[in-house]
Amino acid sequence: MHEKIIILDFGSQTTQLIGRRVRDLSTYCEIVPYNKFPFGDESVKGVILSGSPFSVNEENAFKTDLTNIRGKYPVLGICYGAQLMANLAGGKVCKPNSREYGRAHLNIYDKNDKLFANIKQNSEVWMSHGDTIVNAPENFTRVASTEDVDWAAYRIKDEETWGVQFHPEVFHTEHGHDLIDNFLTICGMKRDWTPASFVESTVKELREELGNDKVILALSGGVDSSVTAVLLNKAIGENLTCVFVDHGLLRKNEFENVLRDYEHLGLHVIGVDAKNYFYNELEGVTDPEKKRKIIGKGFIDVFDSEAAKLKDIKWLAQGTIYPDIIESLSITGVTIKSHHNVGGLPEKMNLKLCEPLKLLFKDEVRKIGLELGMQPNLIHRHPFPGPGLGIRILGDITPNKVRIVQEADDIYISELRAAGLYNEVWQAGAILLPVQSVGVMGDERTYENTIALRAVTSKDAMTADWARLPYEFLAKVSNEIINKVQGVNRVVYDVSSKPPATIEWE
Repeated sequence: MHEKIIILDFGSQTTQLIGRRVRDLSTYCEIVPYNKFPFGDESVKGVILSGSPFSVNEENAFKTDLTNIRGKYPVLGICYGAQLMANLAGGKVCKPNSREYGRAHLNIYDKNDKLFANIKQNSEVWMSHGDTIVNAPENFTRVASTEDVDWAAYRIKDEETWGVQFHPEVFHTEHGHDLIDNFLTICGMKRDWTPASFVESTVKELREELGNDKVILALSGGVDSSVTAVLLNKAIGENLTCVFVDHGLLRKNEFENVLRDYEHLGLHVIGVDAKNYFYNELEGVTDPEKKRKIIGKGFIDVFDSEAAKLKDIKWLAQGTIYPDIIESLSITGVTIKSHHNVGGLPEKMNLKLCEPLKLLFKDEVRKIGLELGMQPNLIHRHPFPGPGLGIRILGDITPNKVRIVQEADDIYISELRAAGLYNEVWQAGAILLPVQSVGVMGDERTYENTIALRAVTSKDAMTADWARLPYEFLAKVSNEIINKVQGVNRVVYDVSSKPPATIEWE
């Protein structure tokens, strides 16, 4: 069992970023709800308290008893986490005259403090808070301040417990990486969590958990499910059966191409053509959440049918990864979007759920795939949503609309590869808008469809920025699509970031 850092999540948008920073330092960590600390887990070596959208003074603020955590483990409270410890210990936290947001500079009082080792005086930090600590309890020692915040950092006497008002996990904090690194050193972490160690430990755990049970895996053709398949194949071999469903919403020629790729991996794959079933179920449906749920239910129905043909299947494996869970399940009660891999799938099928990648981010999954010996062309494919083109066709879905977006997407992706831009972006795709506009082709007036092109840069899909593709490239792609895809007379480019937008349009 890997030694670990536990991150208690109080609902901050950057909680997952804290996890990324810890993982980047070859240290395993797990993010758990603020009130679900794994007492009794001897692998826990330290605790980080995240930020929160709440004020500690709000009636509905997330609070938890830290009595059995402080003093037993090294603790680092970040923003709300720092304020919470002060509040619970009898300190005063309140709103300042103005909300502090953005860059500030540290004045470090104790240069020998272990948390601030090698952090320069006056270094830049990132603040984002509505409250501040006004009066700290007597056993709190001030370690650093900024021009506007007296208690920018503190340590609790006779404990390895710190609180910082700023956010060391964000890139804008100049020495944030160093501060987290220092905290891991304080915790005595071995820094031995690597792709190789993940594969070794996960294969061992899968063998122990699954035994001689048979597993059915939902393949999508994407990176996540493919890495899941190879990992499971390494663990249980012939007891794994993969099912790849053509729901009619895949990219052009995707079904045939993916089946061919899987042959090289030595996987046992059953291909199922279910296009007509999905088209019938989706007919006339325009609401994005309804489309996602219909497609999710369709997967269950198809897998249920395929599983019934196989003997003694006991597990359903899925390529669920961390961002899927985070966007579907929020401790604040706000769901960004439902994900086909998350929540309730095995209930109808009466199967247990196996998700070996559910605590990994996308770039970590890619590293695992390379460690497993998978071909780079499979590993470095852009993410593709489980509902496929169903959420890239805005409005109702018809076979003709699928044809239009498949052809446009094929031109776009092919041109990205030809221009050497494919690996420069995180994800790209064509979206068919429910918008028709006037155009002129030859001497004739047209009234046809609009394609939106989307390309983003990202590290883990939690945040993303629109890719600055060259104008000449966009002009060429637009021209190709309009000339070659029947039914399209206009192409636009999406210049929205995430947040406030999402990567997909639905």
